[in-house]
Amino acid sequence: MKKLLLPIIILTIVVLLSGCSAAKKVPYFKNIDSISLAASKGLYDARIMPKDLLSIAVVTSDQETSRPFNLFANMPTTNGSSSTIMNSTVQQYLVNNDGEINFPVIGKLKVVGLTNTECEQLIFSKVKPYFSEAENPVVTVRLSSYRVVLAGAVKSPGVVPVTNEKMSIMEAIASAGDLTIFGKRDNVLLIRENPDGQKEIHRLNLNDANLINSPYYYVQQNDYIYVEPNKVEANNAYVSATTSLWMSFLSVGLSLTGLLIGILK
Repeated sequence: MKKLLLPIIILTIVVLLSGCSAAKKVPYFKNIDSISLAASKGLYDARIMPKDLLSIAVVTSDQETSRPFNLFANMPTTNGSSSTIMNSTVQQYLVNNDGEINFPVIGKLKVVGLTNTECEQLIFSKVKPYFSEAENPVVTVRLSSYRVVLAGAVKSPGVVPVTNEKMSIMEAIASAGDLTIFGKRDNVLLIRENPDGQKEIHRLNLNDANLINSPYYYVQQNDYIYVEPNKVEANNAYVSATTSLWMSFLSVGLSLTGLLIGILK
């Protein structure tokens, strides 16, 4: 009995120490009370990138005078009497690989790298000369294709839309149902594409509150975030897949054995 007691005690201590070590890796921003957040001051503005879809509207007091500066398409619809009518709908602008859009009347405009406000100011300066001095057109620009992708050890992997054009990586993770308990919080992979098409790879530590001061705290359009599973989940997945495979083989083998026994009888 005494010979068995020592291994049990050692095993218990190892399990407890492993549990304490794992628990330290779970909380986000563990050192939040000991860092300065001065570097995080400032409001985030998304910047337009190639392949973005932009919703742009130019509005004036007289709708007809601003109509040439809005991209409309006539969409056929039917009413109750089955007759076809045409409804005008505002179309979106696709930013090409050169960072340009083809704006009505004005022509090509370089918008890549601009914020929405800067893009509005640019378009205003271009369309204002076409109106009277008393008319001040209102220009609004919105990003319609802002989304990020989360994969790996999160509860609901997939595409996360960003409706307000501002989302932190923590909000993106929360939108995916948070990390599973098996996700590596100290080594989250972020793949980001620059306006020139160059890919960047960054490793983020969610346990470290200094992430708030990082330029990667806010996600950008088309960011890909991958949470690597720890060894426990990876091993469990392998064992589960292997077990399922062997069970399938065993089931097929038993079925064939039963069939042969029935034939030989």
